[in-house]
Amino acid sequence: MGDEKNRPAVFSNRFADAVGPQGPEPSRDHCRCVGHSAATRPASVEFHGERQDTSGEAWQRLLALIDEAAADGRALFKPFVQMSAAHRRQIVTLPPTIAKLTEVRHLVLYGTNLVRIPPEIGAMTNLEEFDPYTSHRLHWYPYELTRCTRLRSSTVSTRVLYGNFKFRPPFPSLRPVTTIAEADFDALDPGVWGADRIRTCSVCDQPVDGEVHQVWISQVVGTDVLPFLVNACSRACVANLPEPYKGYVPTPHTGGPDLVQPPASR
Repeated sequence: MGDEKNRPAVFSNRFADAVGPQGPEPSRDHCRCVGHSAATRPASVEFHGERQDTSGEAWQRLLALIDEAAADGRALFKPFVQMSAAHRRQIVTLPPTIAKLTEVRHLVLYGTNLVRIPPEIGAMTNLEEFDPYTSHRLHWYPYELTRCTRLRSSTVSTRVLYGNFKFRPPFPSLRPVTTIAEADFDALDPGVWGADRIRTCSVCDQPVDGEVHQVWISQVVGTDVLPFLVNACSRACVANLPEPYKGYVPTPHTGGPDLVQPPASR
């Protein structure tokens, strides 16, 4: 009986089957954008500016996996398990075609090299579980994820998130209002905007025509509080955003090094 009490607990690895094959080169890049503690927190941060190569084999492979999943209506989708390490490293965002995955209930993006997720994830309306755990270069999420109203469970590496409660790293600065005369919304710099195109409003889902209003808001989705990037078509849509989650910046905001955040908590 005493031996049983002293025996260390053994926990199963939920993601043991979520890791793809290894290769001679690493499958992802390291990132310390937000630091890892209050002592290493930077004064300011910027979006990852990498652009996705859509002409290579890695992208074509991912498109094919999405088509297969959409065709067979599978409930569990973990595409990176079926990609080589070299190909996984080349993927920095998901294709807009994830909008076709309307039957997927569990999306696993464990240990990826992703730096952003497209707004089309909001079309995955049956999504119940979302696991981008140890994808350490995902510091924020598109507000469209809140359209996945069945989402009840998530596993996110919260310490790498902008504004996380553990040590409150900063948010990238946003331009509060930009008109079509100032920027081509179909050809944007992701290092500035967090996207290479903005076509629809994150709030009302209508086309973005004359102007874009970008703000940050922290909301709970699944089981985590996430920093969401909102691309709104008007001030009215920004005003229609819900109240941010308690304990975070209490209003939608444009980030930047001068933003005052609540104290960190443990």
